[in-house]
Amino acid sequence: MAEMLRRAGFGVERQVAVPLRYQDVVVDNAFKIELLVEGRLVVELKSVEKLIPVHGKQVLTYLRLMNLPLGLLMNFGQGTFKEGLRRIANNYRGEIPKR
Repeated sequence: MAEMLRRAGFGVERQVAVPLRYQDVVVDNAFKIELLVEGRLVVELKSVEKLIPVHGKQVLTYLRLMNLPLGLLMNFGQGTFKEGLRRIANNYRGEIPKR
């Protein structure tokens, strides 16, 4: 997936560390984003029989921690691509950060 996006001209980072900050404690590698496209779009890839709510919450957590507005949850384990694709939106406020 990452290579196909790169060939299409998109900037793609794989396994991007997401830091978790709570008060004075910082965990640098608390989470890892599967793909980050153009520094703005979180893409989480799954291959399970059926998506469950925790999968969407995982993407939403990444969006909130990275202060990003939009993510895609893609499940290759379902019957059709359309069934396995979910758009996850954060109640984002502000500008999209440039990376």
